[in-house]
Amino acid sequence: MDVLAAPSDRHKGWYLSLMTPNTKGPTFPWLDPSRIYCNPKALADCVKDLLIPFHNDTIDLVGGIDAMGFILGASVATILGKGFLAFRKAGHLCVDTQNQNYTDYTGKEKTMEVRLDVLKPGMQVLLVDQWIETGGTMKAAIQLVESLGATVVGVAAVAIENTEGGKWIKENYKFSHCIPEELQSQVDEKYFSFK
Repeated sequence: MDVLAAPSDRHKGWYLSLMTPNTKGPTFPWLDPSRIYCNPKALADCVKDLLIPFHNDTIDLVGGIDAMGFILGASVATILGKGFLAFRKAGHLCVDTQNQNYTDYTGKEKTMEVRLDVLKPGMQVLLVDQWIETGGTMKAAIQLVESLGATVVGVAAVAIENTEGGKWIKENYKFSHCIPEELQSQVDEKYFSFK
């Protein structure tokens, strides 16, 4: 498939066929959705699909998670006409921050940080990341939002796997992802055959 082409019939989720499998081994994610961002129609349709459940919700700010969540999150913020807040890996912000430890999808202990001067009590935040595998990274972002008194209105990602952490997010927060129900089991078993 030509990465920059789009079919004339752009049915929901058509852009998932742009995702490519890992070719570098177990220290990398098993699937790469980043080609979706290279295609303007794919990116626009992905963002539109992610926002469907939130059309009637008040969203004051969009938060994106370092690093691939920046691309999707900033795109969501632009469509909504809202600001964008970066949730960074520790040590990257040169201002006062709130920190949260977490374990990422590889099992590594890490720390996430967010600046202190944006999130306020009562603020409604939509959190966006590229992929939720174990849920540890997103849970850390949720904890940061809530520790500063803001509210998580929802969570959006290209995919949310049905791991323990992914299920916790789905059970406790409004969520949106692009994987149709009939393909969820493939994603959970870490293979993907989109037709």
